[in-house]
Amino acid sequence: MPDNPISEHPANSATDSICINAERIYDSCGDKDCLTDLQLYFTEDNQSVVDSAVSVRIKNAEVITVYSTLEKVPFHKGFYAVDMTFFFDVGVEAFMSPGSCPNSVNGLAIHSKRVILYGSEGSVKTFTSEYSFDDCDRGQMQPSKNLPRATVQVATPIALSAKVSENNRACSPPCRIPDSIVKRFGGEFLQNGGKTVLATIGIFTIVQILRNVQVLIPAYDFCIPEKECVSTGDDPCQMFSRLEFPTNEFFPPNVSEMNPDDTSCCGCKN
Repeated sequence: MPDNPISEHPANSATDSICINAERIYDSCGDKDCLTDLQLYFTEDNQSVVDSAVSVRIKNAEVITVYSTLEKVPFHKGFYAVDMTFFFDVGVEAFMSPGSCPNSVNGLAIHSKRVILYGSEGSVKTFTSEYSFDDCDRGQMQPSKNLPRATVQVATPIALSAKVSENNRACSPPCRIPDSIVKRFGGEFLQNGGKTVLATIGIFTIVQILRNVQVLIPAYDFCIPEKECVSTGDDPCQMFSRLEFPTNEFFPPNVSEMNPDDTSCCGCKN
């Protein structure tokens, strides 16, 4: 008998063809954007810190959420405009005087972007049923139009710079700020503050348009697990004993070990 009978299954040749429902990417694009002079919106407490600052330094930036909408492009059959609104949580350090210890504050930055991608066309409505726990089965869910779906992927933003603008160029946010973001910052944002902080951040994005399609694929076998489940004991020392000693944490690698192919001085390439 084999040691692990679970992993013994034929997977070398297709035995049948099956039809599955999957999401197909009809079109996609990737961008590297440097967003310059994004105005930061602050709550009342944070704005008072900024008003007393002589300079600021950017610390970090985080994508809170991205709102996206999809609409057809007139006179371009099968093309759709994807409008995206990015909400960033940007941390800055505010200096009250040269050489003083900074005060950390966070502000909200908003950026809008539009791309046009191909998403094909469809003219049918889709009806589905769904089981509801502790309730009667729903006869039919609400029908959905046969529109594609847009997805937006954003890598962690790169915080590049920030500066204080003495000019009173502050303006209201370009859109309504969701309540969840207001709660995240602990209060309402001032529509017109004193000093304005402008931040520059870099982002990497991938936008895709997908549709549900039926695809015929070769079937090899069911997805049978190849590894047996191993129960873990309750003894924490037993679990700790299985961890390898972190040698690299005590002996950090030198430059040649980190980049063995680089023979130039100081690890710099021309």
